[in-house]
Amino acid sequence: MKSQIRRSMRFSIVIAVITFVLAAIFSIISSSLLSGVIWTIGLIIVLVIVLIGVVFDMLGIASTAAQEAPFHAMAAEKVTGAKEAVAIIRNADKFASFCNDVIGDISGIVSGTATAIVVLQIAAISGHGEGSPYQIFLSVLLTSLVAALTVGGKAVGKYFAINASTKIIFFAGKVIAIIQNKFKIKVLPASKNQ
Repeated sequence: MKSQIRRSMRFSIVIAVITFVLAAIFSIISSSLLSGVIWTIGLIIVLVIVLIGVVFDMLGIASTAAQEAPFHAMAAEKVTGAKEAVAIIRNADKFASFCNDVIGDISGIVSGTATAIVVLQIAAISGHGEGSPYQIFLSVLLTSLVAALTVGGKAVGKYFAINASTKIIFFAGKVIAIIQNKFKIKVLPASKNQ
């Protein structure tokens, strides 16, 4: 029991550090991209950030809904991505935590910040100062739109994650296999008894 608590605490600390680093990276990249573009491109960047959050949320849910059985025969036949799919499912708690909590939540926070930058850009172009009724209306409108797209997108993603979990995890396994084989970057721990 104590070893499980220690492992859980260690994982929580590692995930917190990873979240801090990734949040800083996402924030720097989105802020630097948004500072030099017109507001329409900025809005597209915000939508891409929302899409990233939705996709990773879907991956996290799919990892908890998928079953190992369909991948065992494929792994035995050395089908690319099958072994990685089994590793995803066996580590579903950590994989889902990373996808949903780290990437998904960071995307939500960064999309909110990016939306604020876009609002300021639009207000400045239109000649309305900070705190003007126009800027407040625009801020409420865009923030509500981004929130609706995020929540609605995640709801649709959950439907697909639950009903097509095998296909989604197999695709994720293939992507991870390519990353691990071509770029020699270890993404998943080796799964025992495969």
